[in-house]
Amino acid sequence: MKNEETIIAKNKRAFHEYEVLDRFEAGIELKGTEVRSLRDNNCQLTDAFIMIRNGEAWLHNLHISPFANGNINNVDPDRKRKLLLHKKEIRQLHEAVKEKGMAVVPLKMYFAKNALVKVEIAVARGKKLYDKRASMAARDSRREIERALKERSR
Repeated sequence: MKNEETIIAKNKRAFHEYEVLDRFEAGIELKGTEVRSLRDNNCQLTDAFIMIRNGEAWLHNLHISPFANGNINNVDPDRKRKLLLHKKEIRQLHEAVKEKGMAVVPLKMYFAKNALVKVEIAVARGKKLYDKRASMAARDSRREIERALKERSR
């Protein structure tokens, strides 16, 4: 097996909608043929979010397509999935979400070095429209600077 992580899915929309404050790595509880489907990159992380209920973290709206060669053992593709975190981390997430405007969102899903499926989650603050415009303007200006430096070095 490789010595690096293999990315399954990224949530690019989260970086546009939220300002990421703190990151955590969590395991995820999967059933049946879901891992085989993830190996084929059949995963959609875009609208997913995390809720803390009864001291447990649950990942909602994660879509893992049914495995093509699966059978009756394929599970519901949009079911809630439990995240595997330490109690201390769950408490930190719960305290952070209590603040107004804060959310816990998944950033990416990947196979770790030991072939386990991991989810990188983040405590994030929702951006206002003017924050989104400012970050887009900063990104565009950075791109222009890089382009100008590249032309200059030729």
